[in-house]
Amino acid sequence: MSASAAEPTVGVRRRRHLSWALALPLGWVLLVAILAITADWLGLPDPAAQELIQRRKPPSTEYLLGTDNLGRDMLSRIIYGARTSLIVGICAPFLGFLIGGAIGISAGYFRGKIDLLAVGFIDVLLAFPALVLALTFTAYLGQSLFNVTLALGILSIPAAARVSRANTLAWANRDFVLAARTIGASNWRILTREILPNVLPAMFAFWLVAISVIIVAEGALSFLGLGIPAPQPSWGGMIADGREALDVAPHTALIPAAVMFLTVLSLNFLGDMVRNLVDPRRSAL
Repeated sequence: MSASAAEPTVGVRRRRHLSWALALPLGWVLLVAILAITADWLGLPDPAAQELIQRRKPPSTEYLLGTDNLGRDMLSRIIYGARTSLIVGICAPFLGFLIGGAIGISAGYFRGKIDLLAVGFIDVLLAFPALVLALTFTAYLGQSLFNVTLALGILSIPAAARVSRANTLAWANRDFVLAARTIGASNWRILTREILPNVLPAMFAFWLVAISVIIVAEGALSFLGLGIPAPQPSWGGMIADGREALDVAPHTALIPAAVMFLTVLSLNFLGDMVRNLVDPRRSAL
């Protein structure tokens, strides 16, 4: 077989590999999102309903994923817990990116004292251990979905500011930006028309990865008892409840842990793919 005939075969295999590498994580994330959105219409049992006589039942035809320590249906709690995890995972980094993105773009574009103050602010926030700071926020503000989302959103500000600042520095001295300045365009117009559209793709790629990080952080808070309060289900809370029965009913902790693992892994894969599309040079690193 000639080299020219072999090259298309290699290209087809590569495209098939990329299509599967994209379809699997995207399909899992979409499945979790659709189930979370439509949970109220799926006819699931009440995730907070307790039946102690049915406690710690293994997966079966009656209970597809078994029951937990209080006899609550695991499938129902995982699906409703997905809603909690996705709300926190999407809203918290979005809040952080609104504030951190504005700080980073302003610092990268104006430089000078604004950049110095922004970098100092970011360094101060990064100096605190993230988990300890999150525990402090939730302990002071109280345990609720809003407060956990707010605390984790504040923690995502430094990372968002760093990403937006670095990308702004890369675009601020490009020819089309210099041309806009030459013709007298205002700073606001340059930021919104020239800088922001080029920074957003990198921010979106990082946002996908940030969602997975926030989901893990929310799970850690719930595991430590300072996350979403009961009876509202969350994956971290389910893992925390199930650790007491690992020896007799391991499914109560392992199943929610596996669901969280697959979701975080899928989001990381999608974030890496988007990042490689945005900046092909990084895909070779």
